[in-house]
Formats: sequence, C-alpha cells, structure tokens
Amino acid sequence: MRRKASLILLALAVFFATMSPLLRWYAFPRLAKIPANQYQDMVLEAKDATLLDYGTMKARKVPEVTMVQTLKGNVEASEKIEKTAGKDVVVWDGLSYVQGPDGKMVSKIPERYIFDAHTQEPVHATGEMVDGDPVTREGIEFKWPFLTEKRDYEYFDAQARVTAPIHYEGTQNFRGVEVYYFEQTIPWTKVPMPKVMPVAGITPESVAKTGTTRWYTTVRKFWVEPLTGAPVYGEEIHKEELRGGSLLGGREKVTAFAGHVKMREDYIEYTVDMVNSNRTLVLLLTSYLPWGFLTLGVLLASLSLYLEARGRRPGDPAPEAAEPQPVTA
Repeated sequence: MRRKASLILLALAVFFATMSPLLRWYAFPRLAKIPANQYQDMVLEAKDATLLDYGTMKARKVPEVTMVQTLKGNVEASEKIEKTAGKDVVVWDGLSYVQGPDGKMVSKIPERYIFDAHTQEPVHATGEMVDGDPVTREGIEFKWPFLTEKRDYEYFDAQARVTAPIHYEGTQNFRGVEVYYFEQTIPWTKVPMPKVMPVAGITPESVAKTGTTRWYTTVRKFWVEPLTGAPVYGEEIHKEELRGGSLLGGREKVTAFAGHVKMREDYIEYTVDMVNSNRTLVLLLTSYLPWGFLTLGVLLASLSLYLEARGRRPGDPAPEAAEPQPVTA
C-alpha cells in the first residue's frame, strides 16, 4: 500500500514540477493579452496655461486647459484584421479632445492604433491613422509590453508622426507601486494643422495659403508598472507655436499652447487601483503559481521518497534463495 501511495505521490510531483515552467514560459505569453473590447478614458489638465485666442490671434494666460483622451476597442475591426494577420490583434479608436476654460473646443484629433494583443508591437493594416492621415507606426504607443524591461523603447509621437526613443530613467515608488520612469523629448518639429480648427471658417487649407506653419515640442514622462506594462501616471511639458505667414500680421511666431499637462487626481487613483488589480493576475501566472507548483512538486517528491524508504524496513528478514533442483537427463 505504501509503495502504491509512493508512486502516486511521485507522479503528482512530476506533474507539478513540469507545470511550473510551462505556466511561466508557455501559458503566460499566450494568456496575457489586451482584450479587444477594452475601453478607457483619461482626463489631464494644464493649470495656468498659455492659449491662443484665434479671434485676436494673440496668446493669453488661462487658468486651465483640459484634455480628454479616450481609447475604445473596435472588436469588428480587430476580427477582420486577425483573419489576414494570423495573430491576436487589438484596434483602438482614440480621440484626444482639448477644451479651454470656457468649455469650447480647442482641438480634437482622432486616431486608430492597431497592435499585437500580446506584445503591443504595431500591426500595419488599412485604417491605421492619425487625424485622418495614414501612418505606419514603429514602436509602442500608450502601453508598454507585459514584463517591461529596464531599457529604452521606441515610442510613437502622434503629433509629429515620428518614432523616437523613450528613455528608462530609473525605478521609483509611486503611491506604493514600484514603477519604471521613462522620459522622451521631441524637439521643435513642424507638424500638420489639425483637420478640425477651433474657429468656423478656418481650415488647414486656408491657413496653408497664408504661409503660416505649426510647430510643436514636448517632454513626455511616464511612470510604468513593469509587470502589466501599464502607465500609472503621465505628464507632458507641451508647447505649440504658429510661425510666419500673413496670418500672424508680420509677427515671427505666436504661442498656440504652452502648459504642463498632468493627470487629474481622480484618474490617478482609479488608474493605480486598476493596475494593482491587473498586477495580481500577472503575478499569479509569472510567480505565485509557478513557484508554488515547483515547491509543491519538491514536497511531494520528498514525501514519496520518505514513504518508499519506510516501505523498506532494515529489520525485515531477507527472502531465502531457492535451493537448486537436480537436473535429470
């Protein structure tokens, strides 16, 4: 009976020891993915900002500029792209909406971001765009990969339509969560006019005829929880200018927007809580279950050996050898 129990325990030990690396290196990369129907929004604010008054074409100080960023999973589009891509794909239809202190629209820029649900690498397909302009992204945007590493990444800037390094600057503690801090600087770059302008009658085409151009620079900062790859907080030191042309009445340039953009407090709390919840799920597959199964396998193997040793008591008499029988012709 002991021998039978010993063999059962040994079989279970082998099973759990085998499951340990399979969970971490086989199951996790396939199970960890962004759901295709995910929806999220975020509100950011720039206090004491500078904003262009298009009525007078002069920059003025305002108490606050608000930015609302939404990302909505497009399930129908992702399923269509998956048929040819041969992988799990997420399509995010995004909108960055900026409004002044009076509640009026300053700008709104739609965006479609298509990426691999597991790795967050961009997937190039029809419909990938920023403000109606087709783009071919390189690098990440909005989210880092699961199990983010302490290194620089390539990050896509939607305003400039360029990809540039975003640098790992160290590990920090943000409200009880260990995070990696990343920073990216986009130097002054000529960028397209938004398709939708804040004043009726002004269009990108009409501005282009005046010879006036739009320029942009930013310092982008993210605090990223490394297991989930999700930013728990973000900031931008953002500046825009209109330069040259008859629209400015002979002036060389005028500030269109300048401000230190930060996440609103209620969205910080919500994001930290959500990331902590998702972090537990990632830990379950990468640490808790693999190490738990390995430990259980070792314990079961030890118990199996113990029962096997107990089954062979040294005091028991050795079995007698059978006497040889005479051979008859």
